[in-house]
Amino acid sequence: MRVNKIIVFRLILSSIMMLGFASCSKKSSSKGTSRATGWNVDNKTAAKKQEAGPGLVFVEGGTFTMGKVQDDVMHDWNNTPTQQHVQSFYMDETEVTNFMYLEYLDWVKKVFSPTDESYKDVYNGVVPDTLVWRNRLGYNETMTNNYLRHPAYANYPVVGVNWIQAVDFANWRTERVNEAILEKNGYLKKNAKTDDVTADNAFSTEAYLASPSTSRGGSEEIVLKRVKGRVVKTKDGSAAEPKGVYAQRSSGIVMPEYRLPTEAEWEYAAAADVGQREYNIYKGQKKYPWSGEYTRSGKRQTRGDQLANFKQGNGDYGGIAGWSDDGADITNAVKSYPANDFGLYDMAGNVAEWVADVYRPIIDNEANDFNYFRGNSYTKNKIGADGKVEIVSRENMKYDTLSNGKIIARNFPGQIAQVPVDEQETYLRQNFDKSNNINYRDGDKQSSKYYNFGSSESDNEKGKNIEKMYNSPVHNVTTDSLGRMVRKYDKSSKRTTLINDKIRVYKGGSWRDRAYWLDPAQRRYFPQDMATDYIGFRCAMSRVGSKSDKRKTPRN
Repeated sequence: MRVNKIIVFRLILSSIMMLGFASCSKKSSSKGTSRATGWNVDNKTAAKKQEAGPGLVFVEGGTFTMGKVQDDVMHDWNNTPTQQHVQSFYMDETEVTNFMYLEYLDWVKKVFSPTDESYKDVYNGVVPDTLVWRNRLGYNETMTNNYLRHPAYANYPVVGVNWIQAVDFANWRTERVNEAILEKNGYLKKNAKTDDVTADNAFSTEAYLASPSTSRGGSEEIVLKRVKGRVVKTKDGSAAEPKGVYAQRSSGIVMPEYRLPTEAEWEYAAAADVGQREYNIYKGQKKYPWSGEYTRSGKRQTRGDQLANFKQGNGDYGGIAGWSDDGADITNAVKSYPANDFGLYDMAGNVAEWVADVYRPIIDNEANDFNYFRGNSYTKNKIGADGKVEIVSRENMKYDTLSNGKIIARNFPGQIAQVPVDEQETYLRQNFDKSNNINYRDGDKQSSKYYNFGSSESDNEKGKNIEKMYNSPVHNVTTDSLGRMVRKYDKSSKRTTLINDKIRVYKGGSWRDRAYWLDPAQRRYFPQDMATDYIGFRCAMSRVGSKSDKRKTPRN
Protein backbone atom coordinates (compact mmCIF):
# COMPACT_ATOMS: atom_id res chain seq x y z
CA MET A 1 0.00 0.00 0.00
CA ARG A 2 2.84 2.32 0.91
CA VAL A 3 4.61 1.49 -2.37
CA ASN A 4 1.50 2.49 -4.33
CA LYS A 5 1.37 5.83 -2.49
CA ILE A 6 5.01 6.49 -3.34
CA ILE A 7 4.38 5.69 -7.02
CA VAL A 8 1.35 7.99 -7.10
CA PHE A 9 3.34 10.77 -5.42
CA ARG A 10 6.16 10.43 -7.96
CA LEU A 11 3.70 10.52 -10.84
CA ILE A 12 2.09 13.71 -9.50
CA LEU A 13 5.50 15.32 -8.93
CA SER A 14 6.71 14.44 -12.43
CA SER A 15 3.48 15.80 -13.93
CA ILE A 16 3.92 19.09 -12.10
CA MET A 17 7.52 19.36 -13.29
CA MET A 18 6.52 18.63 -16.89
CA LEU A 19 3.82 21.28 -16.74
CA GLY A 20 6.32 23.73 -15.32
CA PHE A 21 8.82 23.06 -18.10
CA ALA A 22 6.06 23.36 -20.71
CA SER A 23 4.86 26.69 -19.32
CA CYS A 24 8.44 28.01 -19.14
CA SER A 25 9.02 26.93 -22.73
CA LYS A 26 5.79 28.58 -23.83
CA LYS A 27 6.62 31.73 -21.93
CA SER A 28 10.07 32.06 -23.41
CA SER A 29 8.72 31.26 -26.86
CA SER A 30 6.12 34.03 -26.68
CA LYS A 31 8.72 36.56 -25.55
CA GLY A 32 11.76 35.89 -27.68
CA THR A 33 11.25 33.17 -30.27
CA SER A 34 9.61 33.77 -33.63
CA ARG A 35 6.78 31.40 -34.53
CA ALA A 36 7.69 31.99 -38.17
CA THR A 37 11.45 31.31 -38.18
CA GLY A 38 12.36 30.08 -34.71
CA TRP A 39 14.85 32.94 -34.39
CA ASN A 40 15.20 34.96 -31.21
CA VAL A 41 13.56 38.31 -31.95
CA ASP A 42 12.50 41.39 -30.06
CA ASN A 43 8.75 41.12 -29.66
CA LYS A 44 7.99 44.71 -30.65
CA THR A 45 4.52 43.93 -31.94
CA ALA A 46 3.11 42.16 -28.89
CA ALA A 47 -0.68 42.29 -28.71
CA LYS A 48 -1.85 45.59 -27.26
CA LYS A 49 -5.43 46.80 -27.02
CA GLN A 50 -6.22 50.29 -28.25
CA GLU A 51 -7.12 52.80 -25.59
CA ALA A 52 -9.91 55.32 -26.08
CA GLY A 53 -8.70 58.84 -26.75
CA PRO A 54 -9.72 61.77 -24.53
CA GLY A 55 -13.46 62.43 -24.67
CA LEU A 56 -14.29 59.28 -26.66
CA VAL A 57 -16.52 56.30 -25.89
CA PHE A 58 -16.40 52.90 -27.58
CA VAL A 59 -19.07 52.04 -30.15
CA GLU A 60 -19.06 48.36 -31.06
CA GLY A 61 -19.74 47.95 -34.77
CA GLY A 62 -22.27 45.71 -36.44
CA THR A 63 -24.97 45.51 -39.08
CA PHE A 64 -27.99 47.81 -39.16
CA THR A 65 -30.65 49.21 -41.45
CA MET A 66 -29.43 52.60 -42.61
CA GLY A 67 -32.18 54.91 -43.79
CA LYS A 68 -35.68 55.82 -42.73
CA VAL A 69 -37.79 52.95 -41.44
CA GLN A 70 -40.79 55.08 -40.45
CA ASP A 71 -43.34 56.69 -42.79
CA ASP A 72 -41.68 59.13 -45.20
CA VAL A 73 -44.14 62.00 -45.00
CA MET A 74 -41.84 64.32 -46.99
CA HIS A 75 -41.55 61.82 -49.88
CA ASP A 76 -38.00 63.00 -50.61
CA TRP A 77 -36.73 59.40 -51.14
CA ASN A 78 -33.16 60.34 -50.25
CA ASN A 79 -32.85 57.93 -47.32
CA THR A 80 -34.17 54.69 -48.72
CA PRO A 81 -33.39 51.85 -46.24
CA THR A 82 -30.27 49.81 -47.00
CA GLN A 83 -28.45 47.15 -45.02
CA GLN A 84 -24.99 48.33 -43.93
CA HIS A 85 -22.17 47.10 -41.70
CA VAL A 86 -20.04 49.50 -39.67
CA GLN A 87 -16.72 48.62 -38.07
CA SER A 88 -16.20 49.34 -34.40
CA PHE A 89 -15.06 52.90 -33.69
CA TYR A 90 -14.91 55.57 -31.02
CA MET A 91 -17.05 58.69 -30.86
CA ASP A 92 -17.13 61.84 -28.74
CA GLU A 93 -19.39 61.41 -25.75
CA THR A 94 -20.78 64.90 -26.37
CA GLU A 95 -20.76 67.50 -29.08
CA VAL A 96 -17.64 69.67 -29.21
CA THR A 97 -18.25 72.50 -26.75
CA ASN A 98 -17.32 76.17 -26.75
CA PHE A 99 -14.72 75.45 -24.08
CA MET A 100 -13.08 72.75 -26.21
CA TYR A 101 -13.03 74.99 -29.27
CA LEU A 102 -11.66 77.94 -27.31
CA GLU A 103 -8.69 75.76 -26.33
CA TYR A 104 -8.06 75.37 -30.06
CA LEU A 105 -8.38 79.12 -30.67
CA ASP A 106 -5.98 79.96 -27.84
CA TRP A 107 -3.36 77.53 -29.19
CA VAL A 108 -3.62 78.87 -32.75
CA LYS A 109 -3.43 82.46 -31.57
CA LYS A 110 -0.36 81.73 -29.46
CA VAL A 111 1.53 79.79 -32.14
CA PHE A 112 0.37 81.66 -35.26
CA SER A 113 0.14 85.21 -33.99
CA PRO A 114 -2.25 87.39 -36.03
CA THR A 115 0.34 90.18 -35.77
CA ASP A 116 2.84 88.08 -37.74
CA GLU A 117 2.47 89.04 -41.40
CA SER A 118 3.16 85.45 -42.50
CA TYR A 119 0.25 84.07 -40.44
CA LYS A 120 -2.24 86.93 -40.33
CA ASP A 121 -4.99 84.84 -41.95
CA VAL A 122 -4.49 81.65 -39.91
CA TYR A 123 -6.29 82.70 -36.73
CA ASN A 124 -9.15 84.48 -38.51
CA GLY A 125 -9.65 81.33 -40.57
CA VAL A 126 -10.42 79.15 -37.54
CA VAL A 127 -12.63 81.60 -35.59
CA PRO A 128 -16.34 80.61 -35.69
CA ASP A 129 -18.80 82.96 -37.37
CA THR A 130 -20.59 84.57 -34.42
CA LEU A 131 -22.88 86.54 -36.74
CA VAL A 132 -24.90 83.38 -37.47
CA TRP A 133 -27.13 84.36 -34.54
CA ARG A 134 -28.39 87.52 -36.23
CA ASN A 135 -31.90 87.55 -37.65
CA ARG A 136 -33.60 90.28 -39.67
CA LEU A 137 -36.63 90.29 -37.40
CA GLY A 138 -35.14 89.03 -34.15
CA TYR A 139 -33.00 90.48 -31.36
CA ASN A 140 -30.15 88.00 -30.82
CA GLU A 141 -27.18 90.29 -30.14
CA THR A 142 -26.73 88.71 -26.72
CA MET A 143 -25.76 85.42 -28.38
CA THR A 144 -23.73 87.19 -31.06
CA ASN A 145 -21.56 88.84 -28.42
CA ASN A 146 -21.50 86.19 -25.69
CA TYR A 147 -22.29 82.67 -26.90
CA LEU A 148 -18.77 81.65 -27.92
CA ARG A 149 -16.74 83.19 -25.09
CA HIS A 150 -18.91 83.81 -22.02
CA PRO A 151 -18.33 81.22 -19.24
CA ALA A 152 -22.10 80.69 -18.95
CA TYR A 153 -21.99 79.01 -22.38
CA ALA A 154 -18.72 77.12 -21.86
CA ASN A 155 -20.35 73.67 -21.92
CA TYR A 156 -22.76 74.47 -24.73
CA PRO A 157 -22.06 73.03 -28.19
CA VAL A 158 -20.02 75.29 -30.46
CA VAL A 159 -21.87 76.64 -33.52
CA GLY A 160 -20.92 78.95 -36.37
CA VAL A 161 -18.31 76.39 -37.45
CA ASN A 162 -18.33 75.31 -41.08
CA TRP A 163 -17.42 71.80 -42.23
CA ILE A 164 -13.85 72.76 -43.18
CA GLN A 165 -13.22 74.29 -39.76
CA ALA A 166 -14.61 71.17 -38.07
CA VAL A 167 -12.17 68.99 -40.04
CA ASP A 168 -9.29 71.30 -39.13
CA PHE A 169 -10.22 71.11 -35.44
CA ALA A 170 -10.19 67.30 -35.60
CA ASN A 171 -6.73 67.38 -37.23
CA TRP A 172 -5.43 69.78 -34.57
CA ARG A 173 -6.85 67.55 -31.83
CA THR A 174 -4.99 64.56 -33.27
CA GLU A 175 -1.67 66.40 -33.06
CA ARG A 176 -2.19 67.65 -29.51
CA VAL A 177 -3.30 64.27 -28.15
CA ASN A 178 -0.38 62.39 -29.72
CA GLU A 179 2.04 65.11 -28.68
CA ALA A 180 0.96 64.67 -25.05
CA ILE A 181 1.19 60.86 -25.33
CA LEU A 182 4.75 60.99 -26.72
CA GLU A 183 5.76 63.42 -24.00
CA LYS A 184 4.28 61.18 -21.31
CA ASN A 185 6.24 58.21 -22.67
CA GLY A 186 9.55 60.08 -22.82
CA TYR A 187 9.80 60.66 -26.58
CA LEU A 188 9.36 64.44 -26.37
CA LYS A 189 10.84 66.93 -23.94
CA LYS A 190 8.60 67.54 -20.97
CA ASN A 191 6.36 70.61 -21.34
CA ALA A 192 7.79 71.33 -24.79
CA LYS A 193 4.22 71.33 -26.13
CA THR A 194 3.56 74.55 -24.22
CA ASP A 195 6.95 76.11 -23.41
CA ASP A 196 8.88 75.58 -26.64
CA VAL A 197 6.22 75.53 -29.36
CA THR A 198 6.50 78.06 -32.21
CA ALA A 199 5.08 78.29 -35.70
CA ASP A 200 8.34 76.89 -37.07
CA ASN A 201 8.49 73.77 -34.87
CA ALA A 202 4.83 72.76 -34.37
CA PHE A 203 4.29 69.02 -33.90
CA SER A 204 2.71 66.81 -36.55
CA THR A 205 2.02 63.10 -35.97
CA GLU A 206 2.62 62.02 -39.58
CA ALA A 207 5.75 64.16 -39.89
CA TYR A 208 7.12 62.61 -36.69
CA LEU A 209 6.40 59.06 -37.83
CA ALA A 210 7.91 59.70 -41.28
CA SER A 211 11.08 61.39 -40.03
CA PRO A 212 11.38 61.87 -36.25
CA SER A 213 14.80 63.52 -36.46
CA THR A 214 13.51 66.38 -38.61
CA SER A 215 10.15 66.94 -36.88
CA ARG A 216 9.64 69.80 -34.42
CA GLY A 217 12.22 71.80 -36.35
CA GLY A 218 14.83 69.04 -36.07
CA SER A 219 15.59 69.93 -32.43
CA GLU A 220 17.32 67.06 -30.61
CA GLU A 221 16.52 68.80 -27.32
CA ILE A 222 12.78 68.43 -27.97
CA VAL A 223 12.52 65.20 -29.98
CA LEU A 224 14.13 62.55 -27.79
CA LYS A 225 15.30 59.00 -28.27
CA ARG A 226 13.95 56.81 -25.54
CA VAL A 227 16.49 54.32 -24.17
CA LYS A 228 15.19 50.76 -24.18
CA GLY A 229 16.74 47.48 -23.12
CA ARG A 230 19.39 46.51 -20.60
CA VAL A 231 23.03 47.51 -20.31
CA VAL A 232 25.06 44.82 -22.06
CA LYS A 233 28.71 43.82 -21.71
CA THR A 234 31.08 44.16 -24.65
CA LYS A 235 33.92 41.75 -25.44
CA ASP A 236 36.40 43.71 -23.35
CA GLY A 237 34.02 43.61 -20.37
CA SER A 238 32.97 47.27 -20.48
CA ALA A 239 29.33 48.30 -20.36
CA ALA A 240 27.69 49.36 -23.64
CA GLU A 241 24.95 51.95 -23.56
CA PRO A 242 21.61 50.61 -24.80
CA LYS A 243 20.51 52.12 -28.11
CA GLY A 244 17.98 54.94 -28.08
CA VAL A 245 14.92 54.67 -30.33
CA TYR A 246 12.13 56.92 -31.57
CA ALA A 247 8.47 55.99 -31.25
CA GLN A 248 6.98 54.25 -34.28
CA ARG A 249 3.54 53.18 -35.32
CA SER A 250 4.49 49.68 -34.18
CA SER A 251 5.10 51.06 -30.67
CA GLY A 252 1.33 51.03 -30.23
CA ILE A 253 1.13 54.32 -28.34
CA VAL A 254 0.30 56.71 -31.19
CA MET A 255 -3.45 57.22 -31.59
CA PRO A 256 -5.24 57.00 -34.95
CA GLU A 257 -6.49 60.37 -36.15
CA TYR A 258 -9.51 62.21 -34.81
CA ARG A 259 -11.92 62.91 -37.67
CA LEU A 260 -15.55 63.59 -38.45
CA PRO A 261 -17.70 60.44 -38.34
CA THR A 262 -19.05 59.09 -41.59
CA GLU A 263 -22.78 59.32 -42.14
CA ALA A 264 -23.15 55.56 -41.63
CA GLU A 265 -21.18 55.70 -38.36
CA TRP A 266 -23.15 58.65 -37.05
CA GLU A 267 -26.53 57.10 -37.84
CA TYR A 268 -25.50 53.73 -36.39
CA ALA A 269 -24.26 55.39 -33.18
CA ALA A 270 -27.34 57.60 -32.87
CA ALA A 271 -29.85 54.79 -33.39
CA ALA A 272 -28.06 52.59 -30.82
CA ASP A 273 -30.08 49.55 -31.79
CA VAL A 274 -27.87 47.55 -29.44
CA GLY A 275 -30.39 48.48 -26.74
CA GLN A 276 -33.04 46.50 -28.62
CA ARG A 277 -30.85 43.47 -29.27
CA GLU A 278 -31.78 39.98 -28.20
CA TYR A 279 -29.32 37.31 -29.26
CA ASN A 280 -28.68 37.93 -32.97
CA ILE A 281 -31.69 40.10 -33.81
CA TYR A 282 -33.00 43.60 -33.13
CA LYS A 283 -36.45 43.77 -31.59
CA GLY A 284 -37.78 46.39 -33.96
CA GLN A 285 -36.27 49.69 -35.14
CA LYS A 286 -36.11 52.87 -33.11
CA LYS A 287 -37.78 56.07 -34.19
CA TYR A 288 -35.50 58.13 -31.94
CA PRO A 289 -32.13 57.49 -30.25
CA TRP A 290 -34.13 56.27 -27.26
CA SER A 291 -36.71 53.47 -27.15
CA GLY A 292 -40.36 54.27 -27.71
CA GLU A 293 -42.49 56.31 -30.07
CA TYR A 294 -42.60 59.48 -27.98
CA THR A 295 -40.24 62.36 -27.19
CA ARG A 296 -41.18 62.36 -23.50
CA SER A 297 -39.81 60.11 -20.79
CA GLY A 298 -42.01 57.34 -19.43
CA LYS A 299 -39.78 56.58 -16.44
CA ARG A 300 -41.22 57.15 -12.99
CA GLN A 301 -38.69 59.75 -11.83
CA THR A 302 -38.67 61.79 -15.06
CA ARG A 303 -42.13 60.99 -16.45
CA GLY A 304 -43.26 63.64 -18.91
CA ASP A 305 -39.86 65.30 -19.35
CA GLN A 306 -38.66 65.86 -22.88
CA LEU A 307 -35.70 63.66 -23.84
CA ALA A 308 -34.15 66.17 -26.24
CA ASN A 309 -33.95 69.88 -26.97
CA PHE A 310 -36.05 70.74 -30.03
CA LYS A 311 -38.77 73.08 -31.28
CA GLN A 312 -42.19 72.11 -29.91
CA GLY A 313 -44.24 74.16 -32.38
CA ASN A 314 -44.66 77.63 -33.82
CA GLY A 315 -43.30 80.08 -31.27
CA ASP A 316 -42.52 77.29 -28.79
CA TYR A 317 -38.81 76.59 -28.40
CA GLY A 318 -38.86 75.62 -24.73
CA GLY A 319 -42.31 75.64 -23.22
CA ILE A 320 -44.13 77.73 -20.64
CA ALA A 321 -42.06 79.71 -18.14
CA GLY A 322 -41.84 77.89 -14.84
CA TRP A 323 -42.60 74.57 -16.48
CA SER A 324 -40.17 74.35 -19.35
CA ASP A 325 -40.78 71.35 -21.59
CA ASP A 326 -37.15 70.73 -22.44
CA GLY A 327 -35.24 73.20 -20.30
CA ALA A 328 -33.87 75.26 -23.17
CA ASP A 329 -34.86 77.75 -25.82
CA ILE A 330 -31.62 77.84 -27.82
CA THR A 331 -28.97 75.17 -27.32
CA ASN A 332 -28.43 73.60 -23.91
CA ALA A 333 -25.40 72.44 -21.95
CA VAL A 334 -24.18 69.02 -23.05
CA LYS A 335 -25.30 66.07 -20.92
CA SER A 336 -28.55 67.85 -20.02
CA TYR A 337 -30.54 64.89 -21.36
CA PRO A 338 -30.10 61.12 -20.93
CA ALA A 339 -27.50 59.29 -23.01
CA ASN A 340 -28.48 56.64 -25.53
CA ASP A 341 -27.56 52.95 -25.22
CA PHE A 342 -24.00 53.59 -26.44
CA GLY A 343 -23.48 56.28 -23.78
CA LEU A 344 -23.64 59.14 -26.29
CA TYR A 345 -25.38 62.39 -25.39
CA ASP A 346 -27.48 64.70 -27.59
CA MET A 347 -27.65 62.46 -30.66
CA ALA A 348 -31.03 64.13 -31.16
CA GLY A 349 -31.70 67.80 -30.52
CA ASN A 350 -29.42 70.56 -29.22
CA VAL A 351 -27.49 71.01 -32.49
CA ALA A 352 -27.43 69.08 -35.74
CA GLU A 353 -23.97 67.73 -36.59
CA TRP A 354 -21.62 67.71 -39.55
CA VAL A 355 -20.54 64.30 -40.87
CA ALA A 356 -17.75 63.53 -43.33
CA ASP A 357 -19.81 62.54 -46.40
CA VAL A 358 -20.41 64.49 -49.58
CA TYR A 359 -24.18 64.62 -50.14
CA ARG A 360 -25.83 62.50 -52.80
CA PRO A 361 -29.53 61.53 -52.81
CA ILE A 362 -28.79 57.81 -52.99
CA ILE A 363 -26.67 55.53 -50.80
CA ASP A 364 -25.08 53.08 -53.24
CA ASN A 365 -25.14 49.88 -51.23
CA GLU A 366 -24.78 47.80 -54.40
CA ALA A 367 -21.19 49.01 -54.74
CA ASN A 368 -20.35 48.74 -51.05
CA ASP A 369 -22.18 47.83 -47.85
CA PHE A 370 -19.15 47.92 -45.51
CA ASN A 371 -18.07 51.21 -43.86
CA TYR A 372 -19.98 53.17 -46.51
CA PHE A 373 -18.56 56.63 -47.21
CA ARG A 374 -18.77 59.00 -50.17
CA GLY A 375 -15.98 61.55 -50.21
CA ASN A 376 -12.71 59.65 -50.61
CA SER A 377 -9.95 61.75 -52.13
CA TYR A 378 -6.67 59.86 -51.76
CA THR A 379 -3.39 61.73 -51.32
CA LYS A 380 0.24 60.89 -50.64
CA ASN A 381 3.24 62.65 -49.13
CA LYS A 382 4.86 65.18 -51.43
CA ILE A 383 8.52 64.47 -52.18
CA GLY A 384 10.76 67.51 -52.55
CA ALA A 385 13.67 68.07 -54.93
CA ASP A 386 16.05 66.60 -52.33
CA GLY A 387 14.16 63.29 -52.40
CA LYS A 388 12.74 63.76 -48.91
CA VAL A 389 9.18 64.43 -47.79
CA GLU A 390 8.31 68.10 -48.05
CA ILE A 391 7.43 69.71 -44.71
CA VAL A 392 5.10 72.70 -44.79
CA SER A 393 6.76 75.94 -43.74
CA ARG A 394 5.80 79.62 -43.72
CA GLU A 395 7.22 79.92 -47.22
CA ASN A 396 5.09 77.20 -48.84
CA MET A 397 1.87 77.37 -46.80
CA LYS A 398 -1.28 77.23 -48.92
CA TYR A 399 -4.50 79.17 -48.34
CA ASP A 400 -8.00 78.73 -49.76
CA THR A 401 -10.53 81.52 -50.34
CA LEU A 402 -14.03 80.26 -49.60
CA SER A 403 -17.17 81.24 -51.47
CA ASN A 404 -17.97 83.85 -48.80
CA GLY A 405 -14.48 85.39 -49.02
CA LYS A 406 -13.17 83.83 -45.80
CA ILE A 407 -9.51 82.80 -46.07
CA ILE A 408 -8.56 79.49 -44.46
CA ALA A 409 -5.12 77.86 -44.18
CA ARG A 410 -5.02 74.57 -46.08
CA ASN A 411 -2.24 73.20 -43.89
CA PHE A 412 -0.02 74.22 -40.98
CA PRO A 413 3.78 74.40 -40.74
CA GLY A 414 5.28 71.15 -39.50
CA GLN A 415 2.82 68.99 -41.44
CA ILE A 416 3.73 66.97 -44.53
CA ALA A 417 2.57 68.53 -47.81
CA GLN A 418 0.11 66.31 -49.67
CA VAL A 419 -0.48 65.70 -53.39
CA PRO A 420 -3.08 63.52 -55.16
CA VAL A 421 -2.10 59.91 -55.78
CA ASP A 422 -1.08 59.17 -59.37
CA GLU A 423 -0.46 56.19 -61.64
CA GLN A 424 2.28 54.93 -59.33
CA GLU A 425 -0.45 53.94 -56.87
CA THR A 426 -3.37 53.27 -59.22
CA TYR A 427 -1.87 51.28 -62.10
CA LEU A 428 -3.59 47.90 -62.57
CA ARG A 429 -5.45 48.23 -59.27
CA GLN A 430 -8.94 46.80 -58.98
CA ASN A 431 -10.11 48.67 -55.87
CA PHE A 432 -9.47 52.27 -57.01
CA ASP A 433 -8.14 53.94 -60.14
CA LYS A 434 -7.91 57.65 -59.34
CA SER A 435 -7.39 60.09 -56.50
CA ASN A 436 -10.81 61.76 -56.35
CA ASN A 437 -13.65 59.25 -55.96
CA ILE A 438 -16.42 61.61 -54.92
CA ASN A 439 -18.37 61.08 -58.16
CA TYR A 440 -17.84 57.34 -58.39
CA ARG A 441 -21.03 55.57 -59.51
CA ASP A 442 -23.25 58.58 -58.96
CA GLY A 443 -26.57 56.83 -58.87
CA ASP A 444 -28.99 59.69 -59.38
CA LYS A 445 -28.80 59.96 -63.19
CA GLN A 446 -32.57 60.02 -63.60
CA SER A 447 -32.87 63.31 -61.70
CA SER A 448 -30.70 65.16 -64.20
CA LYS A 449 -32.44 66.82 -67.11
CA TYR A 450 -29.36 67.09 -69.27
CA TYR A 451 -27.31 64.03 -68.36
CA ASN A 452 -26.26 62.13 -71.48
CA PHE A 453 -26.91 58.45 -70.87
CA GLY A 454 -25.00 57.45 -74.00
CA SER A 455 -21.74 59.12 -73.07
CA SER A 456 -18.96 57.30 -71.25
CA GLU A 457 -17.33 58.41 -68.05
CA SER A 458 -14.16 59.28 -69.94
CA ASP A 459 -16.15 61.55 -72.29
CA ASN A 460 -17.52 63.42 -69.29
CA GLU A 461 -14.04 63.85 -67.81
CA LYS A 462 -12.69 65.18 -71.14
CA GLY A 463 -15.40 67.82 -71.20
CA LYS A 464 -17.41 66.41 -74.11
CA ASN A 465 -20.48 66.35 -71.91
CA ILE A 466 -20.46 69.84 -70.47
CA GLU A 467 -23.87 69.50 -68.84
CA LYS A 468 -23.00 67.32 -65.89
CA MET A 469 -25.36 65.69 -63.48
CA TYR A 470 -24.67 68.09 -60.61
CA ASN A 471 -24.18 71.43 -62.35
CA SER A 472 -24.78 73.82 -59.47
CA PRO A 473 -23.75 77.50 -59.73
CA VAL A 474 -19.99 78.04 -59.70
CA HIS A 475 -19.06 81.35 -58.09
CA ASN A 476 -15.49 82.61 -58.32
CA VAL A 477 -14.33 84.49 -55.23
CA THR A 478 -10.73 85.69 -54.93
CA THR A 479 -8.81 88.44 -53.15
CA ASP A 480 -6.74 91.18 -54.74
CA SER A 481 -3.31 92.44 -53.65
CA LEU A 482 -4.94 94.62 -50.97
CA GLY A 483 -6.91 91.73 -49.48
CA ARG A 484 -10.25 92.91 -50.87
CA MET A 485 -12.75 90.33 -52.10
CA VAL A 486 -13.33 90.07 -55.83
CA ARG A 487 -16.68 88.37 -56.43
CA LYS A 488 -17.72 86.89 -59.76
CA TYR A 489 -21.18 85.38 -59.49
CA ASP A 490 -22.39 82.60 -61.74
CA LYS A 491 -25.43 84.15 -63.43
CA SER A 492 -26.17 81.25 -65.76
CA SER A 493 -29.83 80.36 -66.16
CA LYS A 494 -29.01 76.77 -67.16
CA ARG A 495 -28.16 75.50 -63.70
CA THR A 496 -30.45 72.69 -62.56
CA THR A 497 -29.35 71.86 -58.99
CA LEU A 498 -27.75 73.24 -55.84
CA ILE A 499 -25.77 70.04 -55.27
CA ASN A 500 -22.05 69.88 -56.01
CA ASP A 501 -18.95 68.16 -54.65
CA LYS A 502 -18.66 70.72 -51.82
CA ILE A 503 -22.05 70.00 -50.28
CA ARG A 504 -21.81 67.95 -47.06
CA VAL A 505 -24.32 65.92 -45.09
CA TYR A 506 -25.43 66.97 -41.64
CA LYS A 507 -27.45 64.72 -39.33
CA GLY A 508 -29.77 64.97 -36.36
CA GLY A 509 -32.36 67.48 -35.27
CA SER A 510 -31.45 70.76 -33.58
CA TRP A 511 -32.99 73.28 -31.20
CA ARG A 512 -34.56 74.92 -34.28
CA ASP A 513 -36.12 71.70 -35.64
CA ARG A 514 -39.42 69.91 -35.08
CA ALA A 515 -39.48 66.35 -33.72
CA TYR A 516 -39.63 64.95 -37.27
CA TRP A 517 -35.90 65.67 -37.69
CA LEU A 518 -34.89 63.85 -34.49
CA ASP A 519 -35.00 60.53 -36.37
CA PRO A 520 -31.34 59.39 -36.77
CA ALA A 521 -32.09 58.38 -40.38
CA GLN A 522 -32.95 61.91 -41.47
CA ARG A 523 -30.31 63.56 -43.63
CA ARG A 524 -29.89 67.08 -44.95
CA TYR A 525 -27.13 68.97 -46.73
CA PHE A 526 -25.37 72.31 -46.50
CA PRO A 527 -22.37 73.95 -48.23
CA GLN A 528 -19.12 72.90 -46.55
CA ASP A 529 -17.80 76.46 -46.35
CA MET A 530 -20.87 77.97 -44.68
CA ALA A 531 -21.95 77.95 -41.02
CA THR A 532 -25.21 78.27 -39.09
CA ASP A 533 -26.45 78.71 -35.53
CA TYR A 534 -27.84 75.16 -35.42
CA ILE A 535 -25.04 72.92 -36.82
CA GLY A 536 -22.19 71.74 -34.59
CA PHE A 537 -20.10 68.58 -34.68
CA ARG A 538 -18.41 65.82 -32.73
CA CYS A 539 -15.31 63.76 -33.55
CA ALA A 540 -14.77 60.06 -34.12
CA MET A 541 -11.76 57.74 -34.20
CA SER A 542 -11.36 54.39 -35.95
CA ARG A 543 -10.94 51.25 -33.87
CA VAL A 544 -7.82 49.20 -34.57
CA GLY A 545 -7.79 45.57 -33.50
CA SER A 546 -10.69 43.50 -32.26
CA LYS A 547 -14.32 44.26 -33.01
CA SER A 548 -15.41 43.74 -29.41
CA ASP A 549 -14.07 45.39 -26.30
CA LYS A 550 -15.13 42.56 -23.98
CA ARG A 551 -15.42 38.83 -24.31
CA LYS A 552 -18.95 37.76 -25.18
CA THR A 553 -20.88 35.57 -22.77
CA PRO A 554 -24.11 33.66 -23.51
CA ARG A 555 -27.35 35.23 -22.33
CA ASN A 556 -29.86 33.06 -20.49
